[in-house]
Amino acid sequence: MDSIGSLGLQQGEGAPSCPQEGLPCPSNSSEMVQECLQQFKVTGAQLRQIQTSLLGSMEQALRGQVGPAPAVRMLPTYVGSTPHGTEKGDFVVLELGATGASLRVLWVTLTGIEGHKVEPRSQEFVIPQEVMLGPGQQLFDFAARCLSEFLDVLPVDNQGLQLGFSFSFPCHQTGLDKSTLISWTKGFKCSDVEGQDVVQLLRDAIQRQGAYSIDVVAVVNDTVGTMMGCEPGVGPCEVGLVVDTGTNACYMEEARHVAVLDEDRGRVCISIEWGSFSDEGALGPVQTIFDHTLDHESLNPGAQRFEKMIGGLYLGELVRLVLVHLAQRGVLFGGHTSPVLRSQGSILLEHVAEMEDPSAGAARVHAVLQDLGLNPKASDAEWVQCVCMAVCTRAAQLCAAALAAVLSRLQYSREQQALQIAVATGGRVFERHPRFLSVLRETVMLLAPNCDVSFIPSVDGGGRGVAMVTAVAARLAAHRRLLEETLAPFRLTREQLAEVQAQMREAMAKGLQGEASSLRMLPTYVRATPDGSERGDFLALDLGGTNFRVLLVRVTTGGVQISSQIYSIPECVAQGSGQQGILLNWTKGFNASDCEGQDVVCLLREAIRRRQAVELNVVAIVNDTVGTMMSCGYEDPHCEVGLIVGTGTNVCYMEELRNVASVDGDSGQMCINTEWGAFGDDGSLSMLSTRFDASVDQASINPGKQRFEKMISGMYLGEIVRHILLHLTSLGVLFRGQQTQRLQTRDIFKTKFLSEIESDSLALRQVRAILEDLGLPLTSDDALMVLEVCQAVSQRAAQLCGAGVAAVVEKIRENRGLEELTISVGVDGTLYKLHPHFSSLVAATVRELAPRCVVTFLQSEDGSGKGAALVTAVACRLAQRTRI
Repeated sequence: MDSIGSLGLQQGEGAPSCPQEGLPCPSNSSEMVQECLQQFKVTGAQLRQIQTSLLGSMEQALRGQVGPAPAVRMLPTYVGSTPHGTEKGDFVVLELGATGASLRVLWVTLTGIEGHKVEPRSQEFVIPQEVMLGPGQQLFDFAARCLSEFLDVLPVDNQGLQLGFSFSFPCHQTGLDKSTLISWTKGFKCSDVEGQDVVQLLRDAIQRQGAYSIDVVAVVNDTVGTMMGCEPGVGPCEVGLVVDTGTNACYMEEARHVAVLDEDRGRVCISIEWGSFSDEGALGPVQTIFDHTLDHESLNPGAQRFEKMIGGLYLGELVRLVLVHLAQRGVLFGGHTSPVLRSQGSILLEHVAEMEDPSAGAARVHAVLQDLGLNPKASDAEWVQCVCMAVCTRAAQLCAAALAAVLSRLQYSREQQALQIAVATGGRVFERHPRFLSVLRETVMLLAPNCDVSFIPSVDGGGRGVAMVTAVAARLAAHRRLLEETLAPFRLTREQLAEVQAQMREAMAKGLQGEASSLRMLPTYVRATPDGSERGDFLALDLGGTNFRVLLVRVTTGGVQISSQIYSIPECVAQGSGQQGILLNWTKGFNASDCEGQDVVCLLREAIRRRQAVELNVVAIVNDTVGTMMSCGYEDPHCEVGLIVGTGTNVCYMEELRNVASVDGDSGQMCINTEWGAFGDDGSLSMLSTRFDASVDQASINPGKQRFEKMISGMYLGEIVRHILLHLTSLGVLFRGQQTQRLQTRDIFKTKFLSEIESDSLALRQVRAILEDLGLPLTSDDALMVLEVCQAVSQRAAQLCGAGVAAVVEKIRENRGLEELTISVGVDGTLYKLHPHFSSLVAATVRELAPRCVVTFLQSEDGSGKGAALVTAVACRLAQRTRI
């Protein structure tokens, strides 16, 4: 890419030509003129070096690895969302620093996508030179007076006006409405402002003015305003590029990559502040003697070196310095200059744009030069045009190299080799200099060939864009309130959890005594856990969930060996007739007829006899919860509780036999199957039940039953989330208020999605991909809110489960009269095992509610299969001892 002829990076052979458009230079041009123009030529290699160096500086700053004078600042703006077109309302905007020595006040009305567009009302105020260079309080008092003067002529209510403050100077932002000025640029040099919060200075000035009640909602620089002021198209603009008095860019970065934020979700707009980029190795080779002179004569020598090669405040001055240089050497204007030409700032951006424009013709160039007190010849006009083109072409190419660095960063952070992105452009250089954009676009295509970039002119970034930032902030705040109100019932306090624990203790006691209770507290007739002496071959049949397994379990001195075969259960069988203790009621989606109230052991024995294939002795019937406890008990003698949190949920534990009214005997222990999924069926959990729990319950195959299970287990959590998402969509909080048919579909939101979405290892882009696969068209904001919904639902489930476990272990401790209990809980179930935070939340809740119990959670390996065999092995061991 070292030769980009159409952009003037290398000249061809033959007659010398201007650096753009093939415009012929005067035939009698001197070597001195060509030498000047040659200084402004930039090679492809030099542009790539700038791109690479700037990208490295950006990444260093994002990681916080910068010195006292960083090359670029990469400042978080605390703008976390782009517009999605529903923003509405009236907003005041105060714009300072975007257009040099002036201040602008606007009244902006946003009407959303469907509303009729209302043109903003605005007024511009010239800032006196003494105010720009005087005390800081004087500047902000001037701004407050302008604000009041503007509002005085509008029929506005004085109550609660929302203001967006466009402050286009390098700042350190610590919140959407908190921003500390780092340094003045663009000709401003007010004292006592650098290092101060400019929002507070403005608020103080408005208060001193005392005329209006105004809330400064957001402080925004013109670059962010440019990005936000872009009309929503096929997708949002996520890069803002300004080339005005100065130059800067911003873009939406993944928050997890911004070290100072300590956030791992969502995005945040980063203001690069690339005007201060000053890597000598990259910029040194492309700087001219005129750049050095301009810098030396500026208000801030040595600072903003990159900006001084691109910004509109400086392009005219660079052209002026070149013309003075050539005139003093007798090449232009007959060797004569003029007092105006020798005056700093006499050639403006507008002059450069006019003189460079080929359509304007030589007459316009002559007119501009004559206004400078010069008497140009025809050849002078042609050479001046060449100088303007050289200066502006270089500026566009340098800007393109910097933008290519941003695009490279986006490709990396979003893990997209082929990037499709919209860039919002703003500033007078774009507005008044159309060739600048064409050079920029062509150079970007060469430097970032895998990026499909759309350049979209921003609609008054400093005005409408800043109003949009304010409106988006207001929308997000309103949505945040609605989200918090919706999720508040899921955020349980310690007192609420302690009440659940106490109610479960009471229900356990009643159930053990045979009194009316939502906990059945069923004796399992398992009187011991494994002691390690069990031996033999055992067959285990496992029915539960959606599969049926047959296992051959061999218990030897060396451990347990298992062979198994899995069979899927068709729905017609699960819901059909049930020829297979006594089944009390089906759960987990089973509803086979003629089973409830029947002895399932007898049903199984009869089925085996009908089969006539093998002679088997059914020794024990075991549910998966008891099997889980026994499976872990074989490894850990302290394991006396079994917990299942999967499709359904249940717990069992070793109770003192003297407390079990339905079984004779006062000594020893017996495993009790609590069937705690039904806890709360008597209404005791009504204070925790939400409208979403009620909707899920009513749509289930057993309304009013298994209420605790429906708040905890994997069969129901996805449905609870889906109902919450439907509600939030109806409020306009999610998916722009647009209902989708997929979200109306029952069970479309599987509980496994909660585990995937809440995974710490997933970036927000991957979370969005999961949801988009469900047919949910969403923004990054939507993805974050869905994440919060999932977190709230799963956290409540884990905490309720923990409260239940705390009730069980506390009862065991009190049964045994211990000050402190050391106990293990065997756990099985896909929700517990696969969800990234469920297990830790359960453990934390148990520690908080049962501080005198040291509880270890052991994940079971094949509890229902291996555990059933171990129950049989223990039963055989005990029976053998009884016979002896």
